[in-house]
Amino acid sequence: MIPVLTRRVDPVPLYEAACAELMARGFQGDLSLTPADRTVFATDNSIYQVEPGAVAFPRTRDDIVRIARLLDDPRFGGIVIRPRGGGTGTNGQSLGEGLVVDTSRHMNRILEIDVANRTVRVEPGVVKDQLNRELAKHGLFFAPELSTSNRATIGGMISTDACGQGSCLYGKTRDHVLALTCVLTDGAVWTAEPLDDVGLAAAKAQPGRVGEVHRVVDTAIAGNAALIAERFPRLNRCLTGYDLAHVRDGQGRFDLKSLICGSEGTLALIAEARLNVLPIPEASALVALSYVDFDAALRDAQALMPFGAASVETIDSTVLALARRDPIWAEVQAFFPDDPAGRSVEGINLVEFVGDGEDAVGEALSRLTTVLDAERGSHTTRIGYTVARGPAIERLWTMRKKAVGLLGAAKGEARPIPFVEDTAVPPEVLADYIAEFRALLDAKGLRYGMFGHVDAGVLHVRPAIDLKDEAQAPLIREVTEAVVALTKRYGGLLWGEHGKGFRSEFVPETFGPLVPVLEAVKRAFDPGDRMNPGKIASAAGQPLTRIDGVPRRGEADRTIPTPVRAEFDAALHCNGNGACFSFDTDEAMCPSWKATRERRHSPKGRASLMREWLRLAAAAGADPAAALRAERPNWLADILRSLRPAGHRDDFSHAVKEAMDGCLACKSCTGSCPIKVDVPSFRAKFLALYHQRYPRPLKDHLIAALEPLLPLAARMPRLGNAVMGNPLSRAVLARLGLVAIPTLSTFDLAGALAALHAATATPAALRALSAGERERSVVVVQDAFTTHFEAELVADLCALLKELGFRPWLAPYRPNGKPLHVHGFLARFGQVAADSASSLIALAAEGVPLVGIDPSMTLTYRSEYAAALPAGAVPQVQMVQEWLAGRLDAVAPRAGGGTYRLLPHCTERTNAPGAVKDWQAVFRHLGLALDVPAAGCCGMAGTYGHEASHRATSETIYRQSWAQRVRESAGDLLADGYSCRSQAKLIDGVRLRHPVRALLDHVRASAVAAPRKAAA
Repeated sequence: MIPVLTRRVDPVPLYEAACAELMARGFQGDLSLTPADRTVFATDNSIYQVEPGAVAFPRTRDDIVRIARLLDDPRFGGIVIRPRGGGTGTNGQSLGEGLVVDTSRHMNRILEIDVANRTVRVEPGVVKDQLNRELAKHGLFFAPELSTSNRATIGGMISTDACGQGSCLYGKTRDHVLALTCVLTDGAVWTAEPLDDVGLAAAKAQPGRVGEVHRVVDTAIAGNAALIAERFPRLNRCLTGYDLAHVRDGQGRFDLKSLICGSEGTLALIAEARLNVLPIPEASALVALSYVDFDAALRDAQALMPFGAASVETIDSTVLALARRDPIWAEVQAFFPDDPAGRSVEGINLVEFVGDGEDAVGEALSRLTTVLDAERGSHTTRIGYTVARGPAIERLWTMRKKAVGLLGAAKGEARPIPFVEDTAVPPEVLADYIAEFRALLDAKGLRYGMFGHVDAGVLHVRPAIDLKDEAQAPLIREVTEAVVALTKRYGGLLWGEHGKGFRSEFVPETFGPLVPVLEAVKRAFDPGDRMNPGKIASAAGQPLTRIDGVPRRGEADRTIPTPVRAEFDAALHCNGNGACFSFDTDEAMCPSWKATRERRHSPKGRASLMREWLRLAAAAGADPAAALRAERPNWLADILRSLRPAGHRDDFSHAVKEAMDGCLACKSCTGSCPIKVDVPSFRAKFLALYHQRYPRPLKDHLIAALEPLLPLAARMPRLGNAVMGNPLSRAVLARLGLVAIPTLSTFDLAGALAALHAATATPAALRALSAGERERSVVVVQDAFTTHFEAELVADLCALLKELGFRPWLAPYRPNGKPLHVHGFLARFGQVAADSASSLIALAAEGVPLVGIDPSMTLTYRSEYAAALPAGAVPQVQMVQEWLAGRLDAVAPRAGGGTYRLLPHCTERTNAPGAVKDWQAVFRHLGLALDVPAAGCCGMAGTYGHEASHRATSETIYRQSWAQRVRESAGDLLADGYSCRSQAKLIDGVRLRHPVRALLDHVRASAVAAPRKAAA
């Protein structure tokens, strides 16, 4: 049994007092001092881990002012502020002890879209893709492009002066900021925008910090013009922060936005931004070129850039190999065909052309392809090219955007990590520079992956280092210092795209005699060094943060024993990429994050809490892996544990349990997370361990008993429904924590199957089949929910199989065990899985394939069963459409019959995307079109939506995406998940059909229509 785990990192009294003072002053947002939130906010997308004292989520600009005014209160002289955007920083820009100020939860409103003037006003927590989705309705977009655009906030983009793909055409964030409403450290609200000489004089005459800032900066640029020109590099990615070189804009106006953009929250808090936006290009085309090696791709890029492309991006063989294992590869594989000569693709370039019309794009494209065709025989390193148009372009860019996450999914303990990943050099020397960079890493025996913006001279390079290995930790400094020297020789910068953060110790080497000027600017804005101290410049002239002077995640993970790390590797390999923080409710991952906007209720948050829990367990001498192995299946023991008192309120396990309880176990993270952080897997293990000490609610035992008890209740379904449907029973169940109870099916399944001659499958019966009979036979594997709540669907499937010329058999009902796994009854799940697997393997051994109806239950065989059972003891059960798609050669095609839309179960959509395409192939073969619109989770997720504590969140999740799809339905909407159909029926009263039902109706109608047509 795991002991009580009390964290030794107690709330800092100063920050407790500060939060109390903020509430007393009328703070309208949220404040958190909880161990869970402080743990989650201790990391970003970097290698570092620093726990803050508290987290503030302001709701309005006035809340930001209240925070700033704390800095002028002598009672809170030790407080520092850590502004935070989307948490996607790769260098710890927003990390540190202090008060984190996160605007993403509440201050995420688009305030105004001025279409005529092409401007927008937004709060800092607005996500980049969120903004562009609204702008697209007006034919506009916000140009700076990022790989993290579905979770990066505008405030964060401004603070790092973000840019990415297409920066040579569109510039950086700074180039699109028209005005910034900021809050200074004395609480003054000030708008940074261009000033003419009269405006500057008026600003300098103002009292307080606003006047001081304008006076100091004006003096600084006037007295150091030559030094500024010398020290600020003339690169597309001159990402420097405190950009004195651009304080005077092209019209000679004085513009302090150039200081705020890229300042990483060290100067002011951003409350609002006014941005310019651009018309969406009317036409685009993308050329995907393949090469025999990465160096060839880099060198060829120089020849490609003169053709006027909007962007030229590159990907190396390491990232390509990882992409081939990701679901995205199915979307883009056609653009990288095999080489007839047998050469493998080891590098690619993506070249995009955009324009205001097809003619302009076509002309530029034609110039390039004419040259490529002419050089086809003579260019020995270029394998070939393809051209993408329309939606295919977005799919290719999605693959490129996933490169960071894909690298994190590399196998082994040493994973590619960011710390020298955004160097910038003049593009014309990039290939030579990268050759030396690679030689440097090769000499140290490091694996690495590379991708990036060859047109801007920026490549993202991530060496693979295991920071859990104390011997490898010094490599961070060794490699960084070598890369700093290398970039300097090539006229470049260490930080070309992702800011300085904890790499700020290298500021003096870059700016030399300008450092005192930067310090004077910092002092004018923040005289007490309270805004994100240690980054970029110090008001007091103190040394800046050193890269090895900050705790790293690997150091904390190092304390967890190796066997425990292996058991919980699904949590430990989370690298903070944050793909689970996507704003897009039409993406399946992560429904609990989208519904709550609380970061602990996300895969990254839960992984962070799990790692901390394992570290505390190790410190207490506990062995979670051994405790799991010692667990034995015992129903009585499980129930007796529920009689124990809870107790131990300060156990950190409770904070972890709260986060795990919010998980739907939909497995979207398992498939969609680029690192494959599998929350349902480590969640089940945690629950098993947690409930060794703490009692389970009675509802968990009821859910655990569901699969064995349903066949008994189904013997008298009307009586069962009468008992369970009366108000008293519903009230009792609600008191126990269960709501929205479905009714048992009264359909005569046995009679329907008898009419279809669908017999029960036994090894003996299957063994007696002739070779021809066996070839056309298939065994339908029942699941508890379809069989007992939607029995007619089982009959529909058997009828469809028979209509298509196959012979259906029905496997004897066996509990699948999925509910047991979801609720952490792992020992009992292992027993149920072994029994079920043994029965199914005996049937499959007779040479007849097995198919399941419900996607979530069927995928359990290839996921949870595979983890719980020995190799070779896992039954191979296909989903209906997977098996049918492989047998279409034996099915006569049918005539056309309309178009349907399918909302797949989110587990299926994210973990078996090929199966979704199989539905489309089956429909197409039978004369029907099938669209699969983007959609998130329905919110039911098995038992989740039936639990009273989750019902409100379940309905919120449904309303965020599914509700609109259901409202748009004209009877053509299908859903293949039982829980999904249940949710639509429960909330909207809509009975969505299963794809099998739609196919059966069409096949039967075709069979009737064919003789009529022949007779006519």
